[in-house]
Amino acid sequence: MIIQQFYDKGLAHGSYALIRTGKMIVIDPARDPQPYYDFAAQHDADITGVIETHPHADFVSSHLEIHETTGAVIYTSKLTGAEYPHESFDDGDIITLNDIKLKAINTPGHSPDSICILVEDEEGKETALFTGDTLFVGDVGRPDLRENVGNITAKKEELARQMYHSTRDKLMKLPHSVIVYPAHGPGSLCGKNMSPDLQSTIGRELRENYALQLMDELQFVKTLTTDQPFVPKYFGHDVETNKKGAPSFINSVDAVLKLDKDAVLEKNILVIDTRPKQNFRNGHLKGSINLQDGDKFETWLGSIVSPDELFYLIAADEAQLDIMIKKAAKIGYEQNIKAALLNPATAAEKLPDLDLDDFVHKTENYTVVDVRNRNETEERLIFNSAVTIPLPELRERIGEIPTGKPIVVHCAAGYRSAAAVSIIIGKITNVPVYDLGEAVVEIANQKAAV
Repeated sequence: MIIQQFYDKGLAHGSYALIRTGKMIVIDPARDPQPYYDFAAQHDADITGVIETHPHADFVSSHLEIHETTGAVIYTSKLTGAEYPHESFDDGDIITLNDIKLKAINTPGHSPDSICILVEDEEGKETALFTGDTLFVGDVGRPDLRENVGNITAKKEELARQMYHSTRDKLMKLPHSVIVYPAHGPGSLCGKNMSPDLQSTIGRELRENYALQLMDELQFVKTLTTDQPFVPKYFGHDVETNKKGAPSFINSVDAVLKLDKDAVLEKNILVIDTRPKQNFRNGHLKGSINLQDGDKFETWLGSIVSPDELFYLIAADEAQLDIMIKKAAKIGYEQNIKAALLNPATAAEKLPDLDLDDFVHKTENYTVVDVRNRNETEERLIFNSAVTIPLPELRERIGEIPTGKPIVVHCAAGYRSAAAVSIIIGKITNVPVYDLGEAVVEIANQKAAV
């Protein structure tokens, strides 16, 4: 038996291939199916099945495309309400790969239709558990993403109660030696306390996972529903997309229109400029948002841009443009791209440079805007007078920013503030708007040492 993890750092997403005697099952596949085809070919295996542990909120799955390409059967819970060809996979159902068995376990909590897959090896021993978004290393799945979307909706408190029983009545009773393979790792917004490790065991989780410690149901519900991270705008859209099944990855990417860099763009359509912020500072289109390529580009794209909003996509060169289109496609946003192009030669808007010394010594002469997440600002403000607006909410809340003084924007390290400044300057023009950038790190450290 071969188990292979495919890990996408950008979305902190882990998918899996399981091979036994020339047959391969794919679990929770990412949007691009090619890595699974390559792995199957490498091991001279046929992809015979795809298992979806639930309709994912944070990425688009390729389960339908794999089925259409290979004929593999898609397995998912009957509670999913799947609109694609599938076989139900719920408590008591078994997939056999020669002499090993994959057993379905219904584990509602993150979603009403969540399942885990328990692997029984050729000797009949329970050896591995693919936990989807139910159990992570150091955490369990957040319960607040299905209140308004999906085949079955449920309030977060009800899902938290279900998670309590899924963990206590089912997963925690498994042998301690069972290896845990989750669908997400650190940085994912599907939980709040994930370990850097990408696999674990039931025994380790019983010892170390805060959510599996001794507590009553009421305490568990309160713990699980408190301090969850923000919910990006695209999450509900991807649940519905995965419930239906997404179109071909390559066909969708290839269908994105590419324009000459000097083409005339339609007015009132958002422009996302993915170039490094120094390039953006030196010349950009008026009103464009500087959302730089980086480890979390997909998450921030889907947090700032609504799933029904069109945008132009700009990159530094042709190769980078192709990369950014594919990254947008990972969350289903390739269909939102009006067109893709390189930065026009006529892009002449520039950002002003901050006099850092003046700001540090005369901070009261500036309006400081802190665009970190709510949990970060509640833990500690770097500037006590700061206006706090999380980046995902900034476009809707710009009217809350006072405009009587020059504005200085900061986050924790400089990535979010670059995006935030570009958003603000598109709406506020009567005062200069500055990006504190990476300087915030040294300032924060100095303030913490006082």
